[in-house]
Amino acid sequence: MNITLEKSSNVNAKLIVAVAEEDYKSQVEKTLKDYRKRANIKGFRPGMVPASVVQKMFGKSVLIDEINNLLGSSVQEYIKENKLNIVGDPMPIQEDQDAIDWNTQKEFTFSYELGLAGDFTVDFDALPAVASYEIQATEKELEETIENLKKQFAEQIHPDSVEDGDMLFGTFSQGEWSEKSAIPAKAIKDEAKAIFVGATKGATLTFDVDSVFVDEKSKGLATAKKGDDIAALTGEVSFTIEDITRAGVAELNQEFFDKVLGAGKVANEEEFRKELSVIIEANYKRESAYLLRIDAEKSLVENINIELPEEFLKQWLVKVNEGKFTLEEIEADFDAVKRDIRWNLIKNEIADKNEIKVDYPEVVEKTKEMVRGQFGMYGNAADPQMEEMIERIATGYLTDKSKKDNFMNMFNQVYADKIAAVIVDKVKVENKAIDVEEFKKLAGA
Repeated sequence: MNITLEKSSNVNAKLIVAVAEEDYKSQVEKTLKDYRKRANIKGFRPGMVPASVVQKMFGKSVLIDEINNLLGSSVQEYIKENKLNIVGDPMPIQEDQDAIDWNTQKEFTFSYELGLAGDFTVDFDALPAVASYEIQATEKELEETIENLKKQFAEQIHPDSVEDGDMLFGTFSQGEWSEKSAIPAKAIKDEAKAIFVGATKGATLTFDVDSVFVDEKSKGLATAKKGDDIAALTGEVSFTIEDITRAGVAELNQEFFDKVLGAGKVANEEEFRKELSVIIEANYKRESAYLLRIDAEKSLVENINIELPEEFLKQWLVKVNEGKFTLEEIEADFDAVKRDIRWNLIKNEIADKNEIKVDYPEVVEKTKEMVRGQFGMYGNAADPQMEEMIERIATGYLTDKSKKDNFMNMFNQVYADKIAAVIVDKVKVENKAIDVEEFKKLAGA
């Protein structure tokens, strides 16, 4: 096999693949022999079908399949070995394929259009400085935080009847199916809360499962269903309430100070407020860090020039979307497409230079963080039962065979976080003092 690259510009090229008979002959013969062993053809005993019959019936299709497999692996290997920075996918030149006579030819030539990204470097020193905002907390933010902490660190009580906002633990059942689970209040539609409010521990509630939960995701998390099983769960279900958890009312006393900050950290309310102000500023610092990440990424895209094969990309997008979008529709959104492509090229360059890798335990932990967010304050409680449930839901989410994108989505989030950490570490920063209201406007812009 001979592969050559013909560049017509910095960003456009043709890949020509010449396939000789010796490149595919042995594999085709091996496959046909296997067909002969397994062929079940009327008039012949199994394994005794003449080779000429097998060749006549299957030879052409086997040849096409083997050459296509050979082309796919060889083209990708060539691109990888030669470190071609391609955008889109190699596009076969149809005229070359249409001219092939599969019945008589022994040697074949295939051509592919390639789109290449122009050469570029990620030079952080050449980028302009990015603003990093230092935020001062005011008395207003302090009072709002204290009220939120009073709710968060209140003692959890286990009342005998349900009120709005309670977390319910119990068992779902329908026919032969049953599942222990938990229902957070925010998973229930407002108009369905009357089904639960007032119900007592030990009661069995019957309701239409599709009319209770705010969306399919909440339904799946509450019932521990996944994939197609979520949609398949319809009609009336029963839920037996086994426990009710509710946040009590916390008071500003030493016990509360110790819960929030740690035992003995402060001795009175004045010290508590002072220490809390420091924490609030640290929280805003995290928000500021996130905005810095967004602005730094934006700076990279806007200041690193990458030449792209625009006409190739438009034609490739039309083809890969199989007619879902017209060329005019693609052109209307093409600036955003180019931006995404440039950003992906920049990310890949940073990841390659910094040897960024993602391990499975990191993906699991990221998924557990997502699940904790679904349960709100209850998900953050140091409750072994809740932690076990979060672990189970996270593992189920990642291993759901009907939603194979779940794992890759979480993997990509971890990957993006690691790239962002490198960017923020290397980009030049200009510190700016700003009040909370100004920052909120910037963050929401």
